[in-house]
Amino acid sequence: MSVLYHVEMIGTKQEIYAVLREYNPWWSGVPEIDLPDWKRVAYNEVITWVQNPPSHRAVILTGARQVGKTTIFRQAIRKLIESGVSPEKILYVTFDHPLLKLCGLEGVIKFWEELNPKDDEVEYLFLDEIQYTNDWETWIKHQVDFKKKRRIAATGSAMPISKAGAESGVGRWNTIKLPTLSFYEYLRIKKVDLPNIPDTESFLDVFLWSEGKKLKVAEDARTLVPHFHEYLLRGGFPETAMVKNIQIAQKLLREDIVDKVLKRDMAAIYGVRNILDLEKVFLYLCIQDGGILDITKIGENLQMTRPTVNNFIQYLESANLVYRLNPYGYGKQILKGKPKVYLADGAIAGSMLLKGRQLLEDSEKLGYTVETVFFKHLYTRYYRQSIRLSYWRTKKHEVDVVAEIGDKTVPFEVKYQGNISRSDFKGLFEFCKKQNILRAYMISRELSDFTTNSVNTKENKGLQVLVIPAVLACYWLSKSELDYHNDLDN
Repeated sequence: MSVLYHVEMIGTKQEIYAVLREYNPWWSGVPEIDLPDWKRVAYNEVITWVQNPPSHRAVILTGARQVGKTTIFRQAIRKLIESGVSPEKILYVTFDHPLLKLCGLEGVIKFWEELNPKDDEVEYLFLDEIQYTNDWETWIKHQVDFKKKRRIAATGSAMPISKAGAESGVGRWNTIKLPTLSFYEYLRIKKVDLPNIPDTESFLDVFLWSEGKKLKVAEDARTLVPHFHEYLLRGGFPETAMVKNIQIAQKLLREDIVDKVLKRDMAAIYGVRNILDLEKVFLYLCIQDGGILDITKIGENLQMTRPTVNNFIQYLESANLVYRLNPYGYGKQILKGKPKVYLADGAIAGSMLLKGRQLLEDSEKLGYTVETVFFKHLYTRYYRQSIRLSYWRTKKHEVDVVAEIGDKTVPFEVKYQGNISRSDFKGLFEFCKKQNILRAYMISRELSDFTTNSVNTKENKGLQVLVIPAVLACYWLSKSELDYHNDLDN
């Protein structure tokens, strides 16, 4: 049976064309409308790969539901048309649509080829939610290898790449990870008037600032604190960021984002039958956000087998809802240790547990939320530079995040609380002594904490700990991320 005949068996040509034309209004000369003025940081990277790819590869944009992947594609399409690309050479397809999902990847593309006779012009394919199609890895590999005049961009909210698929994808596609909105992106979307805070490419630069400059910057940042707390409650999803009411924003996050992943994507992609058990595991992780992942303990508490719990967590990772952070060390140290698990966005736990604004009064949960947000910002800023992130823990002490970039090891401890005492530094002191480190960071709550502490004890001679308020740390990490991509675009 030919592919085209197969398509006709599913729906008439007129029905299929009507759907495609609805998603591709530029074919009829209608410009893209209702697009926001703001652009996600990843937009610059996507448009670079589409317009002037560094190499002949496809590009895959992966991230949780509702983080802005489709909007980035539509903005890129508008940019292509404005730059002179023929509208009929641009195809946008979402396999969320039932008819297009039934037609399949090959069927839709063959139908589009029937509409557009071949010539020497470059073709641009934007394929949304490609994970709903069969053998998409093999299809992209074939296209990259044999269709040199075709540029392919795809998105996926959950990307179950098999080992064979991952191997075939080497050199065939470039993956761009799209997390939830950073704090700086959130401020831009909300059109907040930003204070005059100096930029810094690295926290290391701040060690050179005078205490007077730190005092002034901390005072200038004071207007950002209420926005930071709103960001912790609303989360980094564009839709929830724009809703006026916090309760509605958290309801949207629960129902339109998390529920759809748990109750639809997991069943459709992985064949999960017991959605209730999957939901229990996810809620457990929400309660333990930033905590040590003890799969055996979770299984005992929820009356599930260890393999079932492990599979569920892997599914949640593939759906970009959780991150796993391994313990510091190498080889057996990692294999013997238990990882920590962070949710993909700081507002997920509070929304799922119906915390509302009460989260700001719950010092323990608020501390976990800020630790989650800081981890996401650090990961997002540096993952392209092959950063290795881990945590360090002994029976007495802990360091929340350890970043290894090249030959540098940088420890971070998050203490989002008032009245930081010397005992709060013990984990950093111990780790720095063992690893012979002279620079470390404490992420704090109070703006008045912004200072550099010099440690000249026998055990930590020459150690300096820079205490940075979380609002500034997240602001700078996300601002430098945007500047980094703007440099790429230029």
